[in-house]
Amino acid sequence: MMLTISTDEGGTWFKPGESIRGNVFWQLEEEPDAVEVRLFWYTEGKGTRDVEVVSSKHLAQPGLSGSCSFDFDVPRGPYSFSGRLITLSWAIELVAQPSGETERFDLIVGPQPVEVDLR
Repeated sequence: MMLTISTDEGGTWFKPGESIRGNVFWQLEEEPDAVEVRLFWYTEGKGTRDVEVVSSKHLAQPGLSGSCSFDFDVPRGPYSFSGRLITLSWAIELVAQPSGETERFDLIVGPQPVEVDLR
C-alpha cells in the first residue's frame, strides 16, 4: 500500500488567498470505492479537538492505483498557531474509502513561514 501527497515545488507554507496545487498518488491492495483529497485544519491540546474540512476533491471508482492533481484556495484563516493550551495545524489528507487508509501532508497557513507563537 502506498499513498503520497506532494505540492508543486514542495511548498509547505501558504498565505491566505493563495492556491495550493499538487498531486496525489495511490497504490492499494484492495479496490477502493473512492479516494478523497482534503484541505483541513485541526486543533490539538487541552479541551475538545476541532476539525474542519475546508475543501475536498472526491474521486469515485479510482482503481487500485492512480494519481490526480488538486488545487485548493487557502481561506483567510485561521492561521496556524501554537499556544500553551492549544495548537491549530493545517494539512492535506488523502483518504481511501472505505478502508480509511490515510496519508497526511502538514502545512503552515499564515502571513509568515512559521506558525504564530502564542506562548
